[in-house]
Amino acid sequence: MKSLMEQALGDEWKRLSPVLQAHYRYGTTTETGQMDIEYPRFMQPYLSVLRLFGALVDRGGRQIPTVVEKSIEGERQYWRRTIRYPNGKVVNFNSYWVSAGGNQVIEFVNPFLGLQMKAREKNGNIEYRGVRFVVKLGSWLLPIPESLVLGRTTIVEVPVDNNRFSMDFRITHPLFGQIFRYSGEFQTTLTDS
Repeated sequence: MKSLMEQALGDEWKRLSPVLQAHYRYGTTTETGQMDIEYPRFMQPYLSVLRLFGALVDRGGRQIPTVVEKSIEGERQYWRRTIRYPNGKVVNFNSYWVSAGGNQVIEFVNPFLGLQMKAREKNGNIEYRGVRFVVKLGSWLLPIPESLVLGRTTIVEVPVDNNRFSMDFRITHPLFGQIFRYSGEFQTTLTDS
């Protein structure tokens, strides 16, 4: 069976490195690594409100130990992120992905709010560009332009070696510049066959 990313990339899937294919494979994986989370101070109140809805992380830091567990249930790929700060604080950031047709996926941070993204392979890497935010009302998806909410979303994932990859997630506002970023390096462990 094909994973969501394999479906979205089509023939481009074959050009990905084995480590990125393992990252997005169909089945269950566990990824361990460290993340940097950064944002300007003025974003704290906004991130704290978004966090109430399950979106993003409202606490910064460097080299924060992070575990990402991914699994497939039906048409959904679940992402369960556990971020452990040095002072013992644990933050969970969970979401699920669904296909949006073609080379697009939607990441829902709760049953109603999602980010629709366009994926592509470029030079063996995966690049995402935000298309729009969506609010799910039953079977309807109400589109909301990214620029009305936070700004342009980009994600780049790059193989580091045969076992590790790096990822860089950014939100850039047209007036304020980069307003949120999390980035890190991870190793994938396949937990089923």
